Amino acid sequence: MNVFLIMAQTLDGVISRSSTEFVDWTGSADKKMFMKLTKEAGVVIMGSRTFDTIARPLPGRKNIVLTRNSARLSTDPNLIFTSQEPHSLLLELEREGYSQAAIIGGTQINSLFARNNLINDIYITIAPLIFGQGLHLFNLPLDLNLELVSTEILEQNYVLLHYKVTA
Repeated sequence: MNVFLIMAQTLDGVISRSSTEFVDWTGSADKKMFMKLTKEAGVVIMGSRTFDTIARPLPGRKNIVLTRNSARLSTDPNLIFTSQEPHSLLLELEREGYSQAAIIGGTQINSLFARNNLINDIYITIAPLIFGQGLHLFNLPLDLNLELVSTEILEQNYVLLHYKVTA
């Protein structure tokens, strides 16, 4: 299964000022690209704080929320709350016929999948902002090697970087 991480960050590497901030500072082209790639994947995987800031399932995609809170339930077939380990979750998605999944944050979920070497590609939009402090892409030490696949100017001052994780 191809698993990709897709995030926007400021020039100083911040993905959010806090775990409760709704990220509305990305450009319209980034939002369109995010929607296109995640709909093509068919599945988005996020943590409960990310889901709580979005406050609803993303339409046209299966939304999987990793949480330790076993009381969180959903009646929506496109919204799943689970405490499954990443590897078994991905195996289950493959059995359901999915060939791609998008990791959309936050920092704990990003780190969980990266630590287990489950991310194949990383899409990062660099926004023309500096926050000085906040949450970063990962929250633990990692040693990932990347190969730059492409760069694209999404709109004025926004750059999309696509990397392949090589080790």
